[in-house]
Amino acid sequence: MVTREESNHRISTMQKQLKGKGLDGALFIFPIDVYYFSGTRQNATLWMPVDGNPILMVRKSLSRAGVESPVDDIRPFPSSKEFAAVIPPEALKIGFTYDVAPVQQLNFYAKLLAGREFVDISPINREVRSVKSTFELQQIKASGDALSSIFLKVPGFLKEGMRELDLAAEFEYHLRKAGHEGYVRMRAYNQELFGGLTLSSGAATYGFFDGAVTGKGLSNASPQGASLELIPRNTPIMIDFTGVFNGYITDMTRFFVIGTLDPEMQRAFNLALHIQNYLQSELQPGAICEELFFKAVEMAEQGGFGSSFMGMPGEQARFVGHGVGLELDEFPVIAQGFKVPLQSGQTIAIEPKFVLPGKGVIGIENTFAVSPEGGIKMTDIPDGITFLP
Repeated sequence: MVTREESNHRISTMQKQLKGKGLDGALFIFPIDVYYFSGTRQNATLWMPVDGNPILMVRKSLSRAGVESPVDDIRPFPSSKEFAAVIPPEALKIGFTYDVAPVQQLNFYAKLLAGREFVDISPINREVRSVKSTFELQQIKASGDALSSIFLKVPGFLKEGMRELDLAAEFEYHLRKAGHEGYVRMRAYNQELFGGLTLSSGAATYGFFDGAVTGKGLSNASPQGASLELIPRNTPIMIDFTGVFNGYITDMTRFFVIGTLDPEMQRAFNLALHIQNYLQSELQPGAICEELFFKAVEMAEQGGFGSSFMGMPGEQARFVGHGVGLELDEFPVIAQGFKVPLQSGQTIAIEPKFVLPGKGVIGIENTFAVSPEGGIKMTDIPDGITFLP
């Protein structure tokens, strides 16, 4: 549960950003943003003035919001005629998250607050949320521990000849029993994720999802994740799953092989570990994200697998790490074009992977926290491939 101290810290940090941009306040309507600042994910809108206490206006459930949120001023969502009276008339310049707000919603609030100017605060909102408090780091570590515990169970239920879907179902069963919430929230438009990927054949490592690997899925309407294909021997089996506990997401990947592994795939795996370990050492405040990405690409090329790095040739993802927290695609991104320095307390999933046509996918993924000493591993179990007889 988000404490009053935690909520006040988040609100005051955002208010400083709003003041620096010359804004008079901000309206938050996106559920996970409302939750981040208010501590409740009820159907609500949060008015945050640049100074003073915010107002949480709740459509449903007002009673539950009152129990969960430490915000002092919690009230029913007002009628359209009364809404403008909630926002002080001197609040003329109002922040709004354009990255996730439908045009219809922007028009709705612009009509309620006629004469006010709305300004996009998406970048500063994402930057504020990217730096995790001690409380958040504790939640992410607990999430990582719980997710890791399920990966350790895999040798007990992974069998030759089972379908990819059966393996996914077993993993999901154990994860859900451990308290996994199931909501894998993503901010990017047109992106969606069931919860994780389980695949073995390597024949379906392409698709719409913005990642190195997608999986074949079960239909053209759901073209990602596990398929009905059988898991063979001597083939890398990838399990790439998120764990969501108390709202916080961790992301990790481990590989399993029933039998033996192609030597070329083993070399690619060793290179993925080398890239991950280098990036982990560089996850320090001040490191420039784009420069880390280019170094990873250089290492992949020097290792002889440049054309297979982060996806099938011609369909490669242009990142090697992504922020995680309450959403799977938070800032920062270790990617081309992301020319910003890392900050202590940011949490990043680092996932160097290689896709070798006809042989499959191989690699590693762990969630780390940025610190002056380098990345602190939040999914702390051995990285090596697990071989089964």
